[in-house]
Amino acid sequence: MGYFAQHSMEVLDGERTVYESLEGWFPQAGQGSLRTLAGCFGFSGDDVEKPCRVLSGGEKARLVMAKMLYDPPNFLVLDEPTNHLDMATKEMLVTALENYEGAMLFVSHDRRFLAALSNRVLELTPDGVHQYGGGYVEYVARTGHEAPGLHG
Repeated sequence: MGYFAQHSMEVLDGERTVYESLEGWFPQAGQGSLRTLAGCFGFSGDDVEKPCRVLSGGEKARLVMAKMLYDPPNFLVLDEPTNHLDMATKEMLVTALENYEGAMLFVSHDRRFLAALSNRVLELTPDGVHQYGGGYVEYVARTGHEAPGLHG
């Protein structure tokens, strides 16, 4: 099981570089595959030599996602995975998760993320859990409830 929480970035060692972090997590991987992995998550050229302490919130989130998705587990739990991500990185994450072959459980206020990836909605209410087949768009059409936040 892979778990990504809003605060997963705290696992990063601020003194290690992006490349050193990847190398520490995947010591059997070669330099080429680690640089390819870094590139897939938006770290190219000198970006791989940045110490983790100077990374933006979005860069830290991308690095932790790279760790999680390099050798993906069969089940992912994602807690607000798009927090701190810019639009391009959100799209990159959606594309990566669209190609993911395992099961996912996620919590998000990002309507675009929900619409792109959900195929079932679990609504937790004081009366219990309500399950809705179909994705987020179908859920909104049936219930009129939308995730809080900005429309778009």
